[in-house]
Amino acid sequence: MKKRIEFTKDAFSNEEELINLIEDACDMMEQIYEEGDYPKVTVKRTWSEHNPIITGELAVPSAYRWYLTRELKRLVEKGAEVKIFPSRPRLKSNDPSIFDNADEDEWDITQKKLFLFSPERIDISLDRLKHYTGTKPSDFQRYILFTNYDMHVEVFKDLFPDCEEPEHAVQMPAYHHKMPDNKGFSLVNIGVGPSNAKTISDHVAVLRPDAMVMVGHCGGLRNHQDIGDFVLATGFMREDGVLDKILPLNIPITPNHLLNVYLKDQLDQRERNYRLGTVYTTANRNWEFIKRRTVEQIHVSRSVAIDMESATVATNGYRYRIPFATLLCVSDKPLHGKPKLSGEAQTFYQNSKNMHLKMVIDAINLSKEMYPEGLPNASIRAINEPLMGGS
Repeated sequence: MKKRIEFTKDAFSNEEELINLIEDACDMMEQIYEEGDYPKVTVKRTWSEHNPIITGELAVPSAYRWYLTRELKRLVEKGAEVKIFPSRPRLKSNDPSIFDNADEDEWDITQKKLFLFSPERIDISLDRLKHYTGTKPSDFQRYILFTNYDMHVEVFKDLFPDCEEPEHAVQMPAYHHKMPDNKGFSLVNIGVGPSNAKTISDHVAVLRPDAMVMVGHCGGLRNHQDIGDFVLATGFMREDGVLDKILPLNIPITPNHLLNVYLKDQLDQRERNYRLGTVYTTANRNWEFIKRRTVEQIHVSRSVAIDMESATVATNGYRYRIPFATLLCVSDKPLHGKPKLSGEAQTFYQNSKNMHLKMVIDAINLSKEMYPEGLPNASIRAINEPLMGGS
């Protein structure tokens, strides 16, 4: 098989020929990678006044082949000229320079990259993703749910009894309901805290999922909330701290509007009580022990709920240009004499777990019907940031 391919819209005359052309291109990228080089893709977009040529190197193209297939098809249909060829030898995992090439401080999105990440970063992240989740990166689907409760895993496995599971115990086990073209669901039990939330979303991001949703529990902060009510986040108070030095706190982080519309639709259909508002995310599980200071911040931020992961996932969704949302369920009200105690919590969990996960899945299914090739994400991309098919 040759190691270079060039094609334009003139190279095919019907849909079947185009699909075969794109499949050949993806086969070539995988072959180049497997034989020891990084594949490089250069795209000339004659319609673009400001970013006519974008280029980028890839690693492990088989892990997100669905994404490459979709984006290359879009580009070629629009008239782009595409070239694929070997770039340079792959760095070994023990090469000291590998982290120099994966350093996000060196990002310059104005270089008009074809892909957000360097190939070294992709290699590292996908290896760690397998380590943390116990499943292959290629098993991950386009729609990723994060939870920190085994009970949501139980519900997921009941809904999808044939889902792919980890083969052994791991830190953040993942479960995959696989569908053609990776249009299924992946659920990752990330454990507790913003550090885990950052770790998993750092690595999942290189797979370019179509959505990430946090499915968790929270402390209710308002008088007129009851245990079992839901909270649909419209903003986040970033008191977790783990990304403060990477993304300034004065950058507004808001969830994807369309995902929120679909989640709200599910809440309304089921006639559930819920609040829209800010979720306060803390790194301190025992924040009640510094109550005065925390409550002052809660009041200033107008937060309606408190948790330990939502703002972290949301911030990484923003950084990595992935549509995201958060749907939480109130498990306790520590400021109102209803702390999270073992016996009462177990009763609450049993009553809420099925509905919670099903609402999120139904909302994403609606999203898939309305936008089968992914939600619009222009709102979380910079004005000078074309990436794949952007103008």
